[in-house]
Formats: sequence, C-alpha cells, structure tokens
Amino acid sequence: MRTRSLVPLCLLVFLLSCAWSSQAQDATKIIDQYVKASGGSSKLSKLQTLSLQGSMTRVSDGKTGAFTLDLKTPNRYYLELVVGEQPEILAYNGKSVWHLSPQGTPVTLLGEEALQVEATSFLATSHLLNLKKNKVGIAYVGAAKVGSRDTVEIEFTMPTAVKRQFYFDISSHLLLKESGATGGVRQEILYDDYRPENAISIAHKLELHRGNEIYNIVVNQVSVNQSIGERVFDFPIKSQVRLPDLKKLFAEIDGNQKAADKIKENYTGRRSTEETEYDGTGNVTKVERQEHTFFYLNGEEISTLVGEDGKPLSEEKQAKQNDITKKRIEEIQKKQSKKEEKEEKAREEGKGEKDNDEPGIEIFLRACQFVNPRHERFRGQDVLVFDFEGNPEYKPKNIAERVAQQLAGVIWVDEKQHEVVRLEAYFVKDFRFAGGLLANLQKGTSFIFEQTFLNNEVWLPTYEEAHIGVRVLLLKGFKVNEVTRYSDYQRFHIETLSNIAKPTEPANPPDKQP
Repeated sequence: MRTRSLVPLCLLVFLLSCAWSSQAQDATKIIDQYVKASGGSSKLSKLQTLSLQGSMTRVSDGKTGAFTLDLKTPNRYYLELVVGEQPEILAYNGKSVWHLSPQGTPVTLLGEEALQVEATSFLATSHLLNLKKNKVGIAYVGAAKVGSRDTVEIEFTMPTAVKRQFYFDISSHLLLKESGATGGVRQEILYDDYRPENAISIAHKLELHRGNEIYNIVVNQVSVNQSIGERVFDFPIKSQVRLPDLKKLFAEIDGNQKAADKIKENYTGRRSTEETEYDGTGNVTKVERQEHTFFYLNGEEISTLVGEDGKPLSEEKQAKQNDITKKRIEEIQKKQSKKEEKEEKAREEGKGEKDNDEPGIEIFLRACQFVNPRHERFRGQDVLVFDFEGNPEYKPKNIAERVAQQLAGVIWVDEKQHEVVRLEAYFVKDFRFAGGLLANLQKGTSFIFEQTFLNNEVWLPTYEEAHIGVRVLLLKGFKVNEVTRYSDYQRFHIETLSNIAKPTEPANPPDKQP
C-alpha cells in the first residue's frame, strides 16, 4: 500500500516538472503573445517615435507636476519628471547617458548606471522585437502577482549583463509591470488603462516607483511617429561649451601618449581579469579568473600568468609560463633588431624613415564627428567630455578607419594634460572581418577604457571592460563579458630581460596605486 501511494505523488511531481519545463521553454511565446496583443509586429516595427505626456502626483507629499517620455528608434530615450522648479531627467542619445537631478547640474553617467539606462532605452524602443538578433537573453522566471492580477515574469539579460524583469498579464498578454535599477536607482513602472493609439495599445495610467518616491501618472497626450529631433536627447545646450580645435587637441593627445609609451617601460604592474560567458537565456555558462604580472617592452605588454581562480600557479605551471614569457621577450627583441637594421639601411641609402603605419587617435578625426561638449569633474579632475559617432559622409581608406566609423560613444579628456582618461564606445552595426568569413563582431559590442596619472610622470591603464558578441568562422556565436583591473604599479629599470622575476624595487619605492 505504501509503495502504491507513492505512484500518484511521483506522477504529480513528473507532471509539474514537465509543466515547468514547458513554461521555461515558452518565454519566446510569451513575448510573441505580447507583441500580438500590442498591435502586431508589423505595426510595432513601423513605430519609430513615441511621445507620452501627462500629469502626475507625487504620493509622498501630494504635489503635482508633469511627465514626459520620448522614445525614438533605435535607442533614444528621454524621461522627465517635473515637480517644482527644476525637473529630474534621464536621457540617452545613443552615445552617452546623462542625468539631471532636481538639486544639481547635468552629469554624464558612468559604468553600470549608464548601462542600466541603455538597457531601458533599448527594450522600450525595440518594442521587444528581434531580441534574439540583438543577443538579448530571455528567461522564464515564473508566475507572479501584480496587485490582484496574475502575470508571468520574464527576465531579460542584455549583452552588457544588465537584467530587467517584465510581468505580462496572463489574460490580455499586455505588459503590467517592469522593474530594474535605472541610472543607479531602483525603478518600477506599473502599466494600466491600455487604449489603442494608431492601432497600438498604449497604457494611459502609470505608477512609477523611483527610489523612495512613487508617482501616479495620467497620460493625456500620445504622439505616434511624430517628429522628435535629436536635440531632445542631447546634453542641455546651456551646459555645453565650445569644442576646442580638435585637430590640435588630438595631435597633442597622440604626442602625449607616444611619450607615455616610452616612460611606461619603467613600470611593472599586476592585472586581474574576469571573463564571463552567457547562454541564450542570459544564464552564466562559464567564469574564468586570471592574474598576470606585466611590464612593457618596445611598446608591447609582456605579461606572465601567475594565478587562476584566486590561487597562485603551481611551481611546474609557473615555470612553463615563465618559459613562454622568455620566448616572447626574445621574439620582440629580434623584431626590434630587424626594425633597427632596416631603418639604418634606409638611412644609408638616403630613403629616410617611412611613416609609422600604426593607427593613432587621429583616425577618429577623419572617420567620426563630435557633439555635445561639456565640462565635468571625473575622479577629482577637470575634464572635457564630448560624444562621438561615425561620419556617414567619410569614405574609410583602411580597416582602422572602417572600425572607427562604426563606433559611437563618449570620451573624457583631462583638460590640463590633454590625455584620454576614459573612453566608452560600442559598435552601431555588425562589423565583418573578411566579409564575415573570419569573424563577425556583432552590433552592440562595447568596451570601456580608463587610465590615470601615476607618480606625477606617466599615464597608465587602470580599468578595461568589454561586452563582446562575436561569430567566428561562420560557427555559432557567443557572448563574453570581460573586466580587467590594473594595480600594484611599481617603478623599476630593466637591466636584463633574461630574468622575468619581479624586478627589484628601488630603495624608496613610490606609493602603490590604490
């Protein structure tokens, strides 16, 4: 009897697990139902701009104000909340994210805060179409309640690893709630009172939870596919400054960087790298962590693996890595010797030196255009910040210029020393190597670079971040996020490169970088 009583229980568990598996596999179907309920893919794909305006009440004190949300394909976003004399604004212009608080001045958002707004912008302007093509992970989370209504929760994972949760009504299939940090602040939006606007279902009542505040919003004006100028999403004009002579500025930056390349050969450091791979639903499939020591030789970084997953290498593995580094040093030395011999021969023949073919920052001057200049503070320094994007009228002459023309982003320049202190950029479309036969670097692939002034003499890298979507040799693509942190810089003088152990520190070593 006891054995027979277990059979229905096992059957029930089996059926429930099958039901869960089926639901988990149907995340895409839920999105398709939402698209159909919202007006259909044909209508939504033609939705280029959407503007919502309305009145709102702040629950904490009963004060009233105005609400504006402007969206423009492919990724423009502008949210304005006005209660009092100065509004709060969050905006993304396709290159940089900026925020205006009611108490402050507009600032460019960095890192995770910026990525959160970019994710919000993309999901809002894509209308949840072509998510797979844009490498957005979709995962079924489970049933959930929004008020008294039954919903299903879907989690979206962006190529940048930012996650957002959407809740869809199980009856109407429309979106009832979305949540996720936005601009560094926890944010939720509840949607209600859907009405057709140009055959597209638009919510006319919103409940916005942002930080500790709640706003009840009534949308009283909806504009579909009406003109919204790019100026709406850009940094406020009154906070902008005049761009300097970019040709002169970039020449100084390039010259300063080349000078720094010589000085940094007197430094050794340590870098830690964390690489994370994701599957199609946004779940982590693999994480690798490595530690390297490094120094620079003839403009190239010489690195030695010294640790993996938080543990130092064994003596045997370390010996192998040291041998690899020695061979690398020898290769660079031979390469340099051949280069010097070639240059000497050219001088003897009176041919002079040829221009260096290595691309410099000046390629951006030719392939890009620059907008929205402003003064800001960054890491305690005065910086000039401006956005850039590809110049569609320029015809690139080499692969470096082709790459630069497909980038958009924002750059921070130290105003005193004319060095790039931070650079953010992403590919606005797929970039194909050898026509896509070798590799296809996918749209949205992005990177961040930072460096700092050390020991009052040299600029050295401190942080790098990359979010990569790539397809190699026509095979299945993959998504990888990589974060690299540089630390423990020490000044030394190379006396012999045959010994790759950590160089001897001077009698009075400089302070290590925090």
